[in-house]
Amino acid sequence: MSIEKEGVMIVAKLMAVSARTAPKAKGSDSLVVRIASDDELNALAESMVEFGEKHGFGFFIRDAGNIRESDCCVIIGEKGDSSLGLNCGGCGYPTCGEMRKAQEKNRIDSAFSGPNCVVRQADLGIAVGSAVKTASLNNVDNRVMFSAGVGALKLGWLGDCNVAYGIPLSASGKSIFFDRK
Repeated sequence: MSIEKEGVMIVAKLMAVSARTAPKAKGSDSLVVRIASDDELNALAESMVEFGEKHGFGFFIRDAGNIRESDCCVIIGEKGDSSLGLNCGGCGYPTCGEMRKAQEKNRIDSAFSGPNCVVRQADLGIAVGSAVKTASLNNVDNRVMFSAGVGALKLGWLGDCNVAYGIPLSASGKSIFFDRK
């Protein structure tokens, strides 16, 4: 392993810490964080290509190329169906119980399943932002990818999570995430 790749793996672990310690509503944590590297990157890329081809999302195929070129990918998922019991209506249902009933009926082959607790989704966004800030502070090239999160979910890597984002990382002379077509 090159010195740069070792450094990227250290930063990936620090990103996992940043996501875990990011503020969460009611102090309740339902995140799942995983780091994919080496052969797992190819499996993730293949999952993304398969989903992209099936659903006509060309950007999944483009993003899969970035995953293959990355040193690793931090994946952060949220169990969006685990409500906080606030009955806030942000999900579109008057109660958390009604949201959960709707989730059971809506199991389809889409990118994410839902409806989801809007507060949990905000927690996910804060965690992803905290992780990306850590990468940036350590000068590691990165890009938040909806497509990589979907690929990881389709592989079953995140257990009960129904929403996830991937953050591929790279340390090279030029960012592989910049001049994409």
